[in-house]
Amino acid sequence: MELQTHFVPGSPRIAYDEVGDGPPVLFLHGIGGNRSNWREQLLACAGRYRAIAWDARGYGLSDDYEGALDFGDFADDAVRLLDHLELTKVHLVGLSMGGRISQDLYFRYPDRVASMVLCDTFPGTTPTLPPGKREEFINLRKGPLIAGRTLREMAEPLAKTLVSDNVRPAHFERLVESIAALHKESYIKTIEATMRYDRAVNIAEVAVPVQLLYGAEDRLTPPAIGEAMQRQIPGARLAVVEGAGHLVNMERGEEFNQLLLAFLEQT
Repeated sequence: MELQTHFVPGSPRIAYDEVGDGPPVLFLHGIGGNRSNWREQLLACAGRYRAIAWDARGYGLSDDYEGALDFGDFADDAVRLLDHLELTKVHLVGLSMGGRISQDLYFRYPDRVASMVLCDTFPGTTPTLPPGKREEFINLRKGPLIAGRTLREMAEPLAKTLVSDNVRPAHFERLVESIAALHKESYIKTIEATMRYDRAVNIAEVAVPVQLLYGAEDRLTPPAIGEAMQRQIPGARLAVVEGAGHLVNMERGEEFNQLLLAFLEQT
């Protein structure tokens, strides 16, 4: 099977890859990613599922947009994608920022979500830092870009903070290329919106099946975060993948796919 790239019309236009047939599974990438990060997962799911991966607005082949970003725009765009595909419900697979988008979508549009696989992510949709630290983080991330550094220049040092100590060169290069391909202005908007979105939710009220997946060597969202989420979300499962950092699906794709398919088959 080959992936097919399509677009959701409207403003902004949203690009997505699709393959397979069956219950729909939507993959949501992280802040430094794009739809290509999920290629192996889409192909692994295609035999039994309709597998879909998007470029969030301002990423990949999706359009940039005017004005500031509200983090909730991502969930609204996802619903627009589901409506375009005439899908009532979908299984969500979200990594890092994609996990936060998944949670935001669930609490705002619960009837559209069949289950969630939350990977290397924080709980809920509120900022994890106090107000002063949020602005410090924003300035730390966007400062070099505003000062003239390119994403290509920043890609390798940033990628090193996200992978395990024994990452395979090919996986590391894929991550570097993913970061280098970011849209500068949209990326800055996303950093700001991610840190400033403050919509409180109670993850103890999640009422769909949840699989938590974390890389054992993830320094950004260590497995302890997943352990705490498992205690809060009723019936949630937790798997920690050895030899993986923050991009668990890229570093340990085979193990990730086995866990993902096992969860989907039991849901």
